[in-house]
Amino acid sequence: MLDQDTKVHDESRQGEAFAPETISAQTYSKKFYIESYGCAMNFNDSEIVASILNQEGYGPTRNVEEASLILLNTCSIREKAELTVRKRLTEFKKIKQSTPGLLVGVLGCMAERIKGKLLEEEKLVDLVVGPDAYRSLPALIAEAETGQKSVNVLLSREETYGDISPVRLDNNGVTSFVSIMRGCNNMCSFCVVPFTRGRERSRDAYSIIKEAEELFASGYREVTLLGQNVDSYYWTNDAGTETITFALLLEKVALINPLLRVRFSTSHPKDITDEVLYTILKYDNICNYIHLPVQSGSTRILQLMNRTYTREWYMKKVARIRELIPDCGLSTDVITGFCTETEEDHQDTLSLMEYARYDLAYMYFYSERPGTLAERRYKDDIPEAVKKRRLAEVVELYRGHSQATMEKEVGKTFKVLAEGVSKRSDADLYGRNDQNKVVVFPKENFKKGDYVMVKIESCTSGTLIGKAVY
Repeated sequence: MLDQDTKVHDESRQGEAFAPETISAQTYSKKFYIESYGCAMNFNDSEIVASILNQEGYGPTRNVEEASLILLNTCSIREKAELTVRKRLTEFKKIKQSTPGLLVGVLGCMAERIKGKLLEEEKLVDLVVGPDAYRSLPALIAEAETGQKSVNVLLSREETYGDISPVRLDNNGVTSFVSIMRGCNNMCSFCVVPFTRGRERSRDAYSIIKEAEELFASGYREVTLLGQNVDSYYWTNDAGTETITFALLLEKVALINPLLRVRFSTSHPKDITDEVLYTILKYDNICNYIHLPVQSGSTRILQLMNRTYTREWYMKKVARIRELIPDCGLSTDVITGFCTETEEDHQDTLSLMEYARYDLAYMYFYSERPGTLAERRYKDDIPEAVKKRRLAEVVELYRGHSQATMEKEVGKTFKVLAEGVSKRSDADLYGRNDQNKVVVFPKENFKKGDYVMVKIESCTSGTLIGKAVY
Protein backbone atom coordinates (compact mmCIF):
# COMPACT_ATOMS: atom_id res chain seq x y z
CA MET A 1 0.00 0.00 0.00
CA LEU A 2 1.22 3.50 -0.78
CA ASP A 3 2.07 5.73 2.12
CA GLN A 4 0.90 9.33 2.28
CA ASP A 5 4.20 10.48 0.79
CA THR A 6 5.69 8.80 -2.26
CA LYS A 7 9.00 10.31 -3.19
CA VAL A 8 10.67 8.60 -6.09
CA HIS A 9 14.43 9.12 -6.26
CA ASP A 10 14.22 11.55 -3.36
CA GLU A 11 17.71 12.35 -2.03
CA SER A 12 16.50 14.14 1.12
CA ARG A 13 16.44 12.46 4.51
CA GLN A 14 13.79 12.68 7.19
CA GLY A 15 14.55 12.83 10.89
CA GLU A 16 18.25 12.12 10.61
CA ALA A 17 20.70 13.31 13.24
CA PHE A 18 23.49 15.45 11.89
CA ALA A 19 26.94 16.35 13.13
CA PRO A 20 30.05 17.06 11.06
CA GLU A 21 32.81 14.49 11.31
CA THR A 22 35.39 17.29 11.26
CA ILE A 23 34.50 18.80 14.67
CA SER A 24 36.34 17.17 17.53
CA ALA A 25 34.22 15.73 20.33
CA GLN A 26 36.52 17.49 22.84
CA THR A 27 36.08 20.96 21.35
CA TYR A 28 32.89 21.87 23.24
CA SER A 29 31.84 21.43 26.86
CA LYS A 30 28.14 21.02 25.98
CA LYS A 31 26.56 18.96 23.23
CA PHE A 32 23.42 19.37 21.16
CA TYR A 33 21.64 16.72 19.12
CA ILE A 34 19.44 17.84 16.23
CA GLU A 35 17.08 16.03 13.88
CA SER A 36 15.67 17.72 10.79
CA TYR A 37 12.46 16.95 8.93
CA GLY A 38 10.94 18.19 5.69
CA CYS A 39 12.40 20.38 2.98
CA ALA A 40 15.98 21.40 2.26
CA MET A 41 15.29 24.78 3.87
CA ASN A 42 14.84 23.02 7.21
CA PHE A 43 18.14 21.21 6.87
CA ASN A 44 19.82 24.50 5.99
CA ASP A 45 18.15 26.17 8.99
CA SER A 46 19.61 23.47 11.24
CA GLU A 47 23.06 24.54 10.05
CA ILE A 48 22.26 28.15 11.02
CA VAL A 49 21.12 26.93 14.45
CA ALA A 50 24.36 24.95 14.81
CA SER A 51 26.38 28.10 14.11
CA ILE A 52 24.47 30.06 16.76
CA LEU A 53 24.86 27.26 19.31
CA ASN A 54 28.59 26.92 18.59
CA GLN A 55 29.01 30.52 19.72
CA GLU A 56 27.38 29.52 23.02
CA GLY A 57 29.78 26.63 23.63
CA TYR A 58 27.63 23.82 22.21
CA GLY A 59 29.07 21.22 19.86
CA PRO A 60 27.02 18.84 17.69
CA THR A 61 26.76 15.14 18.40
CA ARG A 62 25.19 12.16 16.62
CA ASN A 63 24.74 10.39 19.96
CA VAL A 64 21.55 11.50 21.73
CA GLU A 65 22.78 9.96 25.00
CA GLU A 66 25.57 12.54 25.41
CA ALA A 67 23.44 15.59 24.54
CA SER A 68 22.35 18.22 27.04
CA LEU A 69 20.10 19.79 24.41
CA ILE A 70 17.87 17.89 21.95
CA LEU A 71 16.27 19.80 19.07
CA LEU A 72 13.79 18.72 16.41
CA ASN A 73 13.57 20.98 13.38
CA THR A 74 10.05 20.31 12.21
CA CYS A 75 7.83 20.39 9.14
CA SER A 76 4.09 21.10 8.87
CA ILE A 77 3.64 20.44 5.18
CA ARG A 78 2.13 16.98 5.62
CA GLU A 79 0.44 15.18 8.46
CA LYS A 80 2.89 12.28 8.42
CA ALA A 81 5.81 14.55 9.34
CA GLU A 82 3.95 15.91 12.37
CA LEU A 83 3.02 12.41 13.55
CA THR A 84 6.66 11.33 13.27
CA VAL A 85 7.83 14.34 15.27
CA ARG A 86 5.27 13.68 18.03
CA LYS A 87 6.45 10.08 18.27
CA ARG A 88 10.07 11.19 18.58
CA LEU A 89 9.18 13.77 21.24
CA THR A 90 7.47 11.04 23.27
CA GLU A 91 10.65 8.96 23.04
CA PHE A 92 12.79 11.91 24.11
CA LYS A 93 10.45 12.57 27.03
CA LYS A 94 11.41 9.15 28.42
CA ILE A 95 15.11 9.97 28.05
CA LYS A 96 14.52 13.33 29.73
CA GLN A 97 12.96 11.67 32.78
CA SER A 98 16.23 9.83 33.49
CA THR A 99 18.58 12.68 32.49
CA PRO A 100 18.58 15.66 34.88
CA GLY A 101 19.04 19.01 33.13
CA LEU A 102 18.29 17.72 29.64
CA LEU A 103 16.35 20.24 27.52
CA VAL A 104 14.14 19.32 24.56
CA GLY A 105 13.07 21.90 21.99
CA VAL A 106 11.04 22.14 18.81
CA LEU A 107 12.18 24.41 15.99
CA GLY A 108 10.68 25.35 12.67
CA CYS A 109 7.31 25.13 11.01
CA MET A 110 5.39 23.16 13.67
CA ALA A 111 6.48 25.62 16.35
CA GLU A 112 3.88 28.35 16.03
CA ARG A 113 0.96 26.15 15.03
CA ILE A 114 0.92 23.71 17.95
CA LYS A 115 3.09 25.43 20.56
CA GLY A 116 0.32 25.28 23.19
CA LYS A 117 -0.19 21.55 22.85
CA LEU A 118 3.53 20.81 22.96
CA LEU A 119 4.24 23.02 25.97
CA GLU A 120 1.17 22.71 28.16
CA GLU A 121 -1.21 19.93 27.15
CA GLU A 122 1.36 17.25 26.40
CA LYS A 123 4.38 18.73 28.23
CA LEU A 124 6.73 17.32 25.62
CA VAL A 125 9.16 20.21 25.24
CA ASP A 126 10.94 22.97 27.17
CA LEU A 127 11.31 25.49 24.35
CA VAL A 128 9.58 26.29 21.07
CA VAL A 129 11.34 28.43 18.47
CA GLY A 130 9.95 29.58 15.11
CA PRO A 131 11.97 29.84 11.85
CA ASP A 132 12.63 33.59 12.28
CA ALA A 133 13.66 33.44 15.94
CA TYR A 134 16.83 31.36 15.97
CA ARG A 135 18.97 34.30 17.10
CA SER A 136 17.02 34.22 20.38
CA LEU A 137 17.99 30.59 21.10
CA PRO A 138 20.70 31.41 23.68
CA ALA A 139 18.28 33.52 25.77
CA LEU A 140 15.52 30.92 25.42
CA ILE A 141 17.86 28.13 26.53
CA ALA A 142 18.93 30.19 29.55
CA GLU A 143 15.29 30.75 30.44
CA ALA A 144 14.44 27.06 30.03
CA GLU A 145 17.34 26.11 32.31
CA THR A 146 15.52 27.93 35.15
CA GLY A 147 12.49 25.69 34.67
CA GLN A 148 10.44 28.17 32.64
CA LYS A 149 8.85 27.24 29.32
CA SER A 150 10.44 29.36 26.58
CA VAL A 151 8.72 30.45 23.36
CA ASN A 152 9.52 32.74 20.44
CA VAL A 153 7.54 32.13 17.27
CA LEU A 154 7.35 35.70 15.97
CA LEU A 155 7.67 36.03 12.20
CA SER A 156 9.87 38.70 10.65
CA ARG A 157 9.75 40.75 7.46
CA GLU A 158 13.52 41.30 7.54
CA GLU A 159 15.30 38.23 8.96
CA THR A 160 17.40 36.30 6.41
CA TYR A 161 20.33 35.14 8.63
CA GLY A 162 22.54 36.49 5.84
CA ASP A 163 25.37 37.36 8.23
CA ILE A 164 25.56 33.89 9.82
CA SER A 165 27.96 31.32 8.37
CA PRO A 166 26.19 27.96 8.63
CA VAL A 167 27.97 24.98 10.19
CA ARG A 168 27.83 22.24 7.56
CA LEU A 169 26.27 19.47 9.63
CA ASP A 170 25.74 16.83 6.96
CA ASN A 171 28.55 17.74 4.66
CA ASN A 172 30.27 15.51 2.17
CA GLY A 173 32.69 18.33 1.46
CA VAL A 174 31.50 18.49 -2.14
CA THR A 175 27.90 19.78 -2.31
CA SER A 176 26.06 22.27 -0.15
CA PHE A 177 22.96 24.47 0.05
CA VAL A 178 23.06 28.27 0.14
CA SER A 179 19.85 29.96 1.28
CA ILE A 180 19.03 33.03 -0.82
CA MET A 181 15.59 34.00 0.50
CA ARG A 182 12.99 33.11 3.09
CA GLY A 183 9.21 32.95 3.18
CA CYS A 184 6.64 32.84 0.39
CA ASN A 185 4.03 35.20 -1.05
CA ASN A 186 2.18 32.76 -3.30
CA MET A 187 -0.60 31.70 -0.91
CA CYS A 188 -1.33 28.35 -2.57
CA SER A 189 -4.49 27.19 -0.84
CA PHE A 190 -3.08 23.79 0.23
CA CYS A 191 0.15 25.17 1.68
CA VAL A 192 0.94 26.28 5.22
CA VAL A 193 4.37 27.81 4.43
CA PRO A 194 3.25 31.49 4.20
CA PHE A 195 1.81 31.12 7.71
CA THR A 196 4.79 29.30 9.25
CA ARG A 197 7.65 31.07 7.43
CA GLY A 198 6.13 34.46 6.66
CA ARG A 199 6.41 36.72 3.66
CA GLU A 200 9.17 36.67 1.06
CA ARG A 201 12.38 38.54 1.75
CA SER A 202 15.55 38.25 -0.28
CA ARG A 203 18.97 37.98 1.28
CA ASP A 204 21.76 40.45 0.52
CA ALA A 205 23.18 39.29 -2.82
CA TYR A 206 26.79 39.87 -1.84
CA SER A 207 26.47 37.80 1.33
CA ILE A 208 25.24 34.95 -0.88
CA ILE A 209 28.15 35.33 -3.27
CA LYS A 210 30.61 35.50 -0.36
CA GLU A 211 29.20 32.29 1.14
CA ALA A 212 29.47 30.50 -2.20
CA GLU A 213 33.04 31.78 -2.66
CA GLU A 214 34.00 30.49 0.79
CA LEU A 215 32.48 27.10 0.05
CA PHE A 216 34.47 26.84 -3.19
CA ALA A 217 37.67 27.88 -1.42
CA SER A 218 36.99 25.13 1.15
CA GLY A 219 36.82 22.49 -1.56
CA TYR A 220 33.11 22.38 -2.32
CA ARG A 221 32.30 21.97 -5.99
CA GLU A 222 28.51 22.40 -6.07
CA VAL A 223 26.06 24.81 -4.48
CA THR A 224 22.28 24.74 -4.63
CA LEU A 225 20.65 28.16 -4.29
CA LEU A 226 17.74 27.56 -1.99
CA GLY A 227 14.39 29.16 -1.22
CA GLN A 228 10.67 28.50 -1.16
CA ASN A 229 10.48 30.31 -4.51
CA VAL A 230 13.96 31.16 -5.74
CA ASP A 231 12.85 32.67 -9.04
CA SER A 232 11.15 35.57 -7.30
CA TYR A 233 14.45 36.58 -5.66
CA TYR A 234 14.75 40.37 -5.89
CA TRP A 235 17.28 42.38 -3.88
CA THR A 236 17.96 46.11 -3.88
CA ASN A 237 20.82 47.69 -1.94
CA ASP A 238 20.11 50.23 0.79
CA ALA A 239 20.95 53.17 -1.47
CA GLY A 240 18.53 51.93 -4.12
CA THR A 241 21.25 52.11 -6.76
CA GLU A 242 21.56 48.40 -7.53
CA THR A 243 18.93 45.73 -8.09
CA ILE A 244 19.71 42.06 -8.54
CA THR A 245 17.17 39.62 -9.96
CA PHE A 246 17.41 35.85 -9.71
CA ALA A 247 18.87 35.56 -13.21
CA LEU A 248 21.62 38.05 -12.34
CA LEU A 249 22.34 36.35 -9.02
CA LEU A 250 22.59 33.01 -10.80
CA GLU A 251 25.11 34.54 -13.19
CA LYS A 252 27.19 36.08 -10.40
CA VAL A 253 27.46 32.76 -8.56
CA ALA A 254 28.34 30.93 -11.79
CA LEU A 255 31.14 33.43 -12.42
CA ILE A 256 32.86 32.55 -9.12
CA ASN A 257 34.67 29.71 -10.88
CA PRO A 258 33.88 27.41 -13.82
CA LEU A 259 34.55 24.45 -11.51
CA LEU A 260 31.72 25.47 -9.19
CA ARG A 261 28.55 23.74 -10.32
CA VAL A 262 25.33 25.69 -9.59
CA ARG A 263 21.80 24.35 -9.03
CA PHE A 264 18.66 25.97 -7.62
CA SER A 265 15.41 24.94 -5.95
CA THR A 266 12.48 25.45 -5.80
CA SER A 267 10.90 27.29 -8.74
CA HIS A 268 7.33 28.48 -9.13
CA PRO A 269 6.30 28.06 -12.78
CA LYS A 270 5.10 31.67 -13.00
CA ASP A 271 8.57 33.01 -12.22
CA ILE A 272 10.76 30.95 -14.56
CA THR A 273 11.48 33.68 -17.11
CA ASP A 274 13.34 33.55 -20.40
CA GLU A 275 16.03 35.62 -18.67
CA VAL A 276 16.62 32.73 -16.26
CA LEU A 277 16.58 30.16 -19.06
CA TYR A 278 19.07 32.13 -21.16
CA THR A 279 21.35 32.45 -18.13
CA ILE A 280 21.29 28.67 -17.65
CA LEU A 281 22.07 28.28 -21.35
CA LYS A 282 24.96 30.77 -21.18
CA TYR A 283 27.00 29.07 -18.44
CA ASP A 284 28.17 25.46 -18.61
CA ASN A 285 28.44 25.25 -14.82
CA ILE A 286 24.75 26.09 -14.25
CA CYS A 287 23.06 22.71 -14.32
CA ASN A 288 20.43 21.96 -16.92
CA TYR A 289 17.86 20.95 -14.35
CA ILE A 290 14.67 22.68 -13.17
CA HIS A 291 12.23 21.64 -10.48
CA LEU A 292 8.88 22.88 -11.79
CA PRO A 293 6.04 21.78 -9.46
CA VAL A 294 2.76 21.33 -11.31
CA GLN A 295 0.63 19.93 -8.41
CA SER A 296 -2.28 19.09 -10.74
CA GLY A 297 -2.94 18.79 -14.47
CA SER A 298 -6.49 20.14 -14.18
CA THR A 299 -7.08 23.86 -14.71
CA ARG A 300 -10.10 23.73 -12.42
CA ILE A 301 -8.09 22.19 -9.57
CA LEU A 302 -5.18 24.57 -10.19
CA GLN A 303 -7.58 27.46 -9.72
CA LEU A 304 -8.82 25.99 -6.43
CA MET A 305 -5.19 25.57 -5.40
CA ASN A 306 -4.54 29.25 -6.28
CA ARG A 307 -1.59 28.27 -8.45
CA THR A 308 -2.14 31.29 -10.78
CA TYR A 309 -1.65 29.35 -14.03
CA THR A 310 -3.68 27.02 -16.23
CA ARG A 311 -2.89 23.58 -17.58
CA GLU A 312 -2.24 25.05 -21.04
CA TRP A 313 0.03 27.81 -19.69
CA TYR A 314 2.12 25.27 -17.78
CA MET A 315 2.48 23.06 -20.84
CA LYS A 316 3.70 26.07 -22.85
CA LYS A 317 6.28 26.74 -20.13
CA VAL A 318 7.54 23.15 -20.40
CA ALA A 319 7.70 23.55 -24.18
CA ARG A 320 9.68 26.77 -23.84
CA ILE A 321 12.19 25.15 -21.47
CA ARG A 322 12.65 22.23 -23.86
CA GLU A 323 12.93 24.62 -26.82
CA LEU A 324 15.77 26.63 -25.26
CA ILE A 325 17.43 23.81 -23.27
CA PRO A 326 16.61 20.54 -25.07
CA ASP A 327 18.48 18.32 -22.60
CA CYS A 328 17.10 20.03 -19.48
CA GLY A 329 16.16 17.66 -16.66
CA LEU A 330 12.68 18.40 -15.34
CA SER A 331 11.15 17.39 -12.03
CA THR A 332 7.83 18.13 -10.37
CA ASP A 333 5.47 17.77 -7.41
CA VAL A 334 2.04 16.15 -7.83
CA ILE A 335 -0.86 16.08 -5.35
CA THR A 336 -3.72 13.64 -5.89
CA GLY A 337 -7.16 13.86 -4.29
CA PHE A 338 -7.35 17.61 -3.68
CA CYS A 339 -10.78 18.92 -2.68
CA THR A 340 -13.54 18.12 -5.24
CA GLU A 341 -11.08 16.37 -7.61
CA THR A 342 -13.03 14.28 -10.14
CA GLU A 343 -11.87 11.37 -12.26
CA GLU A 344 -11.72 13.78 -15.20
CA ASP A 345 -9.41 16.08 -13.20
CA HIS A 346 -7.26 13.08 -12.32
CA GLN A 347 -7.04 12.04 -15.98
CA ASP A 348 -5.92 15.59 -16.80
CA THR A 349 -3.02 15.13 -14.40
CA LEU A 350 -2.05 11.82 -16.01
CA SER A 351 -2.20 13.29 -19.51
CA LEU A 352 -0.08 16.28 -18.50
CA MET A 353 2.49 13.88 -17.06
CA GLU A 354 2.48 12.05 -20.40
CA TYR A 355 3.24 15.38 -22.05
CA ALA A 356 6.01 16.49 -19.68
CA ARG A 357 7.60 13.06 -19.00
CA TYR A 358 9.39 14.15 -15.83
CA ASP A 359 12.85 12.92 -14.91
CA LEU A 360 12.05 13.08 -11.20
CA ALA A 361 8.79 13.37 -9.26
CA TYR A 362 7.64 13.91 -5.68
CA MET A 363 4.12 12.55 -5.40
CA TYR A 364 1.64 12.77 -2.54
CA PHE A 365 -2.02 12.38 -1.80
CA TYR A 366 -3.69 15.47 -0.35
CA SER A 367 -3.40 16.00 3.40
CA GLU A 368 -5.44 18.90 4.75
CA ARG A 369 -3.28 21.18 6.87
CA PRO A 370 -4.81 23.30 9.65
CA GLY A 371 -4.67 27.04 9.00
CA THR A 372 -4.47 26.85 5.22
CA LEU A 373 -6.85 28.59 2.84
CA ALA A 374 -8.09 25.20 1.64
CA GLU A 375 -9.06 24.17 5.16
CA ARG A 376 -11.11 27.34 5.55
CA ARG A 377 -12.68 27.36 2.09
CA TYR A 378 -13.16 23.78 0.93
CA LYS A 379 -14.29 20.42 2.19
CA ASP A 380 -11.71 17.63 2.12
CA ASP A 381 -14.23 15.39 0.37
CA ILE A 382 -12.19 12.76 -1.50
CA PRO A 383 -12.11 9.38 0.32
CA GLU A 384 -8.63 8.29 1.32
CA ALA A 385 -8.95 5.06 -0.66
CA VAL A 386 -9.60 7.11 -3.82
CA LYS A 387 -6.67 9.42 -3.06
CA LYS A 388 -4.37 6.43 -2.67
CA ARG A 389 -5.63 4.72 -5.83
CA ARG A 390 -5.05 7.88 -7.85
CA LEU A 391 -1.62 8.30 -6.30
CA ALA A 392 -0.77 4.70 -7.26
CA GLU A 393 -1.72 5.45 -10.86
CA VAL A 394 0.41 8.62 -10.88
CA VAL A 395 3.38 6.71 -9.45
CA GLU A 396 3.02 3.85 -11.94
CA LEU A 397 2.93 6.26 -14.87
CA TYR A 398 5.92 8.19 -13.59
CA ARG A 399 7.99 5.06 -13.05
CA GLY A 400 7.40 4.01 -16.64
CA HIS A 401 8.54 7.42 -17.85
CA SER A 402 11.58 7.35 -15.58
CA GLN A 403 12.67 3.92 -16.82
CA ALA A 404 12.33 5.01 -20.44
CA THR A 405 14.23 8.25 -19.77
CA MET A 406 17.09 6.41 -18.10
CA GLU A 407 17.31 3.86 -20.91
CA LYS A 408 17.73 6.70 -23.43
CA GLU A 409 20.91 7.75 -21.61
CA VAL A 410 22.66 4.41 -22.15
CA GLY A 411 25.58 4.89 -24.53
CA LYS A 412 25.96 8.60 -23.76
CA THR A 413 28.86 10.18 -21.89
CA PHE A 414 28.27 12.63 -19.06
CA LYS A 415 30.38 14.88 -16.87
CA VAL A 416 29.75 13.64 -13.33
CA LEU A 417 30.72 15.30 -10.05
CA ALA A 418 31.78 12.51 -7.69
CA GLU A 419 30.03 13.01 -4.34
CA GLY A 420 31.23 9.95 -2.45
CA VAL A 421 31.47 6.19 -2.22
CA SER A 422 28.47 4.20 -3.42
CA LYS A 423 26.32 2.68 -0.69
CA ARG A 424 26.31 -0.65 -2.50
CA SER A 425 30.05 -1.06 -3.07
CA ASP A 426 33.21 0.55 -1.74
CA ALA A 427 34.73 -0.05 -5.16
CA ASP A 428 32.35 2.45 -6.77
CA LEU A 429 31.76 6.18 -6.58
CA TYR A 430 28.46 7.94 -7.13
CA GLY A 431 27.61 11.42 -8.31
CA ARG A 432 25.14 13.30 -10.48
CA ASN A 433 25.22 14.52 -14.02
CA ASP A 434 24.08 17.90 -15.28
CA GLN A 435 20.43 16.77 -15.36
CA ASN A 436 20.55 15.62 -11.71
CA LYS A 437 20.54 11.91 -12.57
CA VAL A 438 22.50 9.67 -10.19
CA VAL A 439 25.49 7.96 -11.81
CA VAL A 440 27.54 5.10 -10.33
CA PHE A 441 30.96 4.16 -11.72
CA PRO A 442 34.14 2.30 -10.63
CA LYS A 443 36.30 4.31 -8.25
CA GLU A 444 39.64 3.51 -9.89
CA ASN A 445 41.93 6.44 -9.01
CA PHE A 446 39.16 9.02 -8.67
CA LYS A 447 38.01 10.62 -5.44
CA LYS A 448 35.03 12.63 -4.29
CA GLY A 449 35.11 16.18 -5.60
CA ASP A 450 36.53 15.08 -8.97
CA TYR A 451 34.74 15.74 -12.22
CA VAL A 452 34.71 12.50 -14.20
CA MET A 453 33.58 11.79 -17.75
CA VAL A 454 31.47 8.65 -17.49
CA LYS A 455 30.08 6.57 -20.38
CA ILE A 456 26.76 4.97 -19.41
CA GLU A 457 26.62 1.21 -20.00
CA SER A 458 23.37 0.26 -18.22
CA CYS A 459 20.72 1.62 -15.90
CA THR A 460 18.02 0.95 -13.36
CA SER A 461 14.90 3.09 -13.05
CA GLY A 462 16.78 5.41 -10.69
CA THR A 463 20.50 5.06 -11.44
CA LEU A 464 22.82 5.28 -14.44
CA ILE A 465 25.74 2.84 -14.35
CA GLY A 466 28.92 3.38 -16.33
CA LYS A 467 32.68 3.60 -16.53
CA ALA A 468 35.08 6.51 -16.71
CA VAL A 469 36.47 7.39 -20.12
CA TYR A 470 39.76 9.16 -20.60
